[in-house]
Amino acid sequence: MQHSSPSPGVSRRKLLLGGVSLLGYFTFAGPTLAWAREFQGTPLHQRFMELSGRLINHRLDEGTGLRIAAFAAQKYAGLAGRVERIIAIADERDAQEVEQFFDAIPEEDRELAYWIIAAWYSGASSGASDAEQFTFEHALTYQTTLDIVPIPTYAFSAPNGWARAPAPLLPVPRF
Repeated sequence: MQHSSPSPGVSRRKLLLGGVSLLGYFTFAGPTLAWAREFQGTPLHQRFMELSGRLINHRLDEGTGLRIAAFAAQKYAGLAGRVERIIAIADERDAQEVEQFFDAIPEEDRELAYWIIAAWYSGASSGASDAEQFTFEHALTYQTTLDIVPIPTYAFSAPNGWARAPAPLLPVPRF
């Protein structure tokens, strides 16, 4: 019995599955990105980034902050007022570090402060299985091991590193 080897081309099944995958991505990921984009450049987004910088003494990624702030606006009622109250407490104490003002934050706003810190470090809205993922690459917990732990990816050289120079075609090896 002779077996034929599969052709190296793309089958109709693979093409159809690829098309359905792209359609699903744009159907479901598009709206997720849209709810964050409308938040970009707003005063609340800017104040949220300022508060994040006061709570976390690290260089923070603007795109990640946009996603975290937009999610926080949906999760916490009156987010703008809460952010302003916490910033006012930090200003009142002339705080340069979170330890200098965290104990003065009222209990109802402290939950938000804890959540913001956890979101930046974990890159997710919570530890639950249905949590919203904000980032992996820019999660602060990952940053401490950046030089030794690779981000899971199928890219060749780095996360989203699909632009690796192709192998030269010439000279053609002779066998």
